[in-house]
Amino acid sequence: MPRGLWIAVILAVLFSIVYGWHYLLYRSALHFFGISGSQGRRIVGLALFLLPASFFLTAFLSRRLDLDVLRPLVLVSHLWLGIGLALLLSFALAWMGWGLSRWHNPRPSPVAFGVAALLLTAACSAYGIWNASTPRVNSVTVRMSNLPPPWIGRTIVQLSDVHLGPIHGKAFLERVVRMVNAQQPAIVLITGDLYDGEDHNLEQFNPLLDSIEAPLGVYFVTGNHETYVGLDHALGALARTRITVLNDQLAEIDGLQIVGLSYPPAGFSRNMAAVISKLSGFDPSRPSILLYHSPTQLQEVKSAGIRLQVSGHTHSGQLFPLNLITRLIYGKYHHGLHEEDGFAVYTSYGTGTWGPLMRTSGHSEITVLRLEPR
Repeated sequence: MPRGLWIAVILAVLFSIVYGWHYLLYRSALHFFGISGSQGRRIVGLALFLLPASFFLTAFLSRRLDLDVLRPLVLVSHLWLGIGLALLLSFALAWMGWGLSRWHNPRPSPVAFGVAALLLTAACSAYGIWNASTPRVNSVTVRMSNLPPPWIGRTIVQLSDVHLGPIHGKAFLERVVRMVNAQQPAIVLITGDLYDGEDHNLEQFNPLLDSIEAPLGVYFVTGNHETYVGLDHALGALARTRITVLNDQLAEIDGLQIVGLSYPPAGFSRNMAAVISKLSGFDPSRPSILLYHSPTQLQEVKSAGIRLQVSGHTHSGQLFPLNLITRLIYGKYHHGLHEEDGFAVYTSYGTGTWGPLMRTSGHSEITVLRLEPR
């Protein structure tokens, strides 16, 4: 499918979903708050049309205008998507409660159910905002055969899906770097989506990225959002830092093979096992860590000789009930550590968020990996 047509289909589906759920919000608001006048209907309808429209508009403009000017509007418009989804779920519960109450009272007042939906939405949204803006350190131990002695007891930090841009700016990155350095990592692995899809002044983050303290280096592989930014922009910015980009490359550090595979452009796929087998110097009999953005082709990666894969991408859905979709797509690998027959994969919740600054599925995390001999 041509790229332009693929984008058009995706946008059409996205518009249908977003405006479909806002129509349900509109009908629910009229019902639960008794809005019957034409003026009230117009006000509610206009608000529920403009709120999602502002998300699409700011997503378009932020690629063409100064982010600092748009930042407040971007924050509000993106945040509404999370609040709107929470409101939809709260209204669904309100409809159920109102329907059940009719068994005992033929004419129950809907206002109480509407107010309860608003209060529940406010509580869920407040928790989601706090949860998204407060990354936690998540410690994971992985056992690996033939682990080189220098790696026993060393700390490895994984960052994934930081999404630096109009939502997560320098203040967020400064907090993340401070938390990373507190772990005293030997090495830091960044598994894609460092940037959020905007290509304005990515170099503004470089001083903070260079303040990451890891004596064995900071290694990075691209994610899907680097392809949205434009690989030239993203890799050009990183070229001015001390971060090492692994573009289908291998780095050997004290006997451990660090393998990095780049994320394919939208609409393309790749045979990961074939790429790994062709890497210069790769030895499947020796211990290795693969950096790849998404937890896919795991059996192929295992057969290629990789011992541990670290990924992100899924966000574990980020917002309930979207975590049910990521579980459907990625199965048990949509989050967490899974070990089987000498192979392990760890999928991070993500350090940042995409879209709304909210997280009601999982928690934003900085992953601390420690290797132990098997």
